[in-house]
Order: sequence, then C-alpha cells, then structure tokens
Amino acid sequence: MSIGLDRFDRLLISELARNARLSNVELGDRVGLSSSAVARRIKALEDDGLIVGYHADFDFKRLGFAAMATVRVRLDSQSAEAMEAFEKAVAASPSILQCILVSGAGDYQMTVLAKDFADYEQILRIQLAALPRVAELRSDFAIRRILTRALPEQPPATPQRAGKPAKLKVSRQQGVK
Repeated sequence: MSIGLDRFDRLLISELARNARLSNVELGDRVGLSSSAVARRIKALEDDGLIVGYHADFDFKRLGFAAMATVRVRLDSQSAEAMEAFEKAVAASPSILQCILVSGAGDYQMTVLAKDFADYEQILRIQLAALPRVAELRSDFAIRRILTRALPEQPPATPQRAGKPAKLKVSRQQGVK
C-alpha cells in the first residue's frame, strides 16, 4: 500500500522514530525544512493516522519490574467469537504491555511485566489463566533488553540544498573528493 509520502515526510518520520522529543526547529535543521513547514507536515501525518502517539521508553527494572515475560498463547478455537473474547479480556488485563496476533504454533504473543517471579506467578494464575478460550500458555523470560526501536532504522537525515543530493567529484587518480 503506497501512502504517498514524499522524501521530507519520510525523513521526519525517521527522525521522530529516533527521538520524538525533538523540537520543530531541530527537526527542520535535520531535514532541511522551516519549523513551520515541519509543524504542518507533522500535523498532516497525525491527521492521516500515520503518527498515532508519542511514547516514553522506560527502564523497567528501575521502576520495579524485574521480570519481563514473552507469553505465547494458543486458544482452544480460532473462531471470530473466541478471538474477540480473548482480545477484549487482554485489553482489560493491566500487566500485559503488548499482545499481537501471530502465525505459527500459537495464536498470540504477549509481553508481560512483573515485579519478580513470585509476582509473575500471581499474574499467571489470576490474570493470564483466566483469559477466555486459552488452551495453552508458554512463558519465556527476558534476561535483558538489548534493543528497542520504534521503526526499522534508516540512515540519519541529512539536509540537502534545493532538494538535490550533493555531488561528488571523482577523479580516476585521486578517488572521491
């Protein structure tokens, strides 16, 4: 699906994915636009639903959550009714950070935070095992978080003059200048 984004929209999205706290002036400097043009483009990206929010990334351990589990879920049925009931219940479960529908051996994959393993056991017994239509739960625990990105990494945005890439002079004897 082509969304019709131009080079500047893509550069703005790339920069915001790296750091959503940049000011419009800083974004403009990075992508080669004025701050007012940046503000208009960001507003249009928000209005079109391409930017759906701005989020902080947290140090879970320092906030008291020492256990992070990836939980694979298999339902007893893949019917629309079973999936809708499960998804509605997941949305009401406070310990679940993320839940995605997956293909393969299971039906869903969830990320769950807990204070420690004893806390996770309580979450498992009270929240996760009570989810409707669950046939099987399998948990894997994170040792440490290595990387989190908002989007696949793109090369850093570099402003270009008049929308044209910089030209390199090439000499056979001296290489790139």
